[in-house]
Amino acid sequence: MSERIVIVAGETSGDNLAAGLIRALRARRPDLQFEGVAGPAMAAQGCRVWAHSEALAVMGLFEVIPHLARMLRLRRDVVRQTLASAPRVFIGVDAPSFNLGLAARLHAAGIPTVQYVSPQVWAWRQGRVARMAKTLDLVLCVLPFEKPFYEGRGLAAEFVGHPLADRLPLVPDRVAARAALRLPQEGEVVAILPGSRRGEVQRLAKDFIGAARLLRASRPGIRFIAPMANASARALFEAALAEVGGVEIDIFDGGSALALTAADCVLVASGTATLETMLCKRPMVVAYRLGRATAWIIQRLMRAPFFSQPNLLAGRAVVPELFQDAVTPDALADALARWLDDRAARSETESLFTALHEQLKLGASERAAEAVLALIDRSRPQ
Repeated sequence: MSERIVIVAGETSGDNLAAGLIRALRARRPDLQFEGVAGPAMAAQGCRVWAHSEALAVMGLFEVIPHLARMLRLRRDVVRQTLASAPRVFIGVDAPSFNLGLAARLHAAGIPTVQYVSPQVWAWRQGRVARMAKTLDLVLCVLPFEKPFYEGRGLAAEFVGHPLADRLPLVPDRVAARAALRLPQEGEVVAILPGSRRGEVQRLAKDFIGAARLLRASRPGIRFIAPMANASARALFEAALAEVGGVEIDIFDGGSALALTAADCVLVASGTATLETMLCKRPMVVAYRLGRATAWIIQRLMRAPFFSQPNLLAGRAVVPELFQDAVTPDALADALARWLDDRAARSETESLFTALHEQLKLGASERAAEAVLALIDRSRPQ
């Protein structure tokens, strides 16, 4: 008799992580069946879709309020469907605001629970760890310092690395990337990644475009490319570009790794894209802007010295981070210009990023699958 696994993944990045895990699990146990909140990558791996993963694409403490009723309905539906499915394990992939509450309900019903991608409890609101230890059987960590953090607080954790590190080459081929995008081999290229969520694109797009316009005024030959994470992000960015004007930006769907590899440096919204930029060995300027009320609270609760993944992994300020009111066209353009003007700094950063890539290149999907199957076997009725 086949066994079921319920997976709930948030957004494009979670969909991709979950799809890799499903593929690795099915390679080991072909009879497993998967269902849950999923995106197209998970569906392509045979996961039955209860709701689309983009339904969880909401960030911020107060920004979620307009979506709260819908999210609570979705959580109730997922609880009901999961209990009816009686899975061997529940796996939440990212989306901790949704998945941790869901895991609590399911754990109380006797279902083993896993969180794949740790919430940033080591950065702020560390009191959440005690609650997590009561409702999670396992955390699958993608950053190396997270495993000892959890184990020191009584919560089982495994560091599995990151699937992006497995997928992207240690040595990026800029020549091939520029040829594929029909960009000149010589000349400066800046990639712009304004995020995937509606809120972050709305808050950052005009400043990103303003920075590009300033750079174009001082560096006439510079080119700008902007791979969009989804159709919604593209529509918002194109609308902002039409409003701000004054600069040409080549916008296209997907292909972020190709664009990052082709670029000399990158202007990027904080999030998974900073990790992908690092893995493509590109210097970057990272911007992070939230609603004012959310930002006020986070600034007072924040314990980590950095918010971008390259700086967290390196343990020092390798790339510039601009937060809230510090995100202006002038500040962004100045920070990008410093990268463009300092070839030695770019080379040093690329070497560091290669070393960090090697730390994360561990066969993450396979390691995660082995950890999940070990949990299933331990919890199997004797």
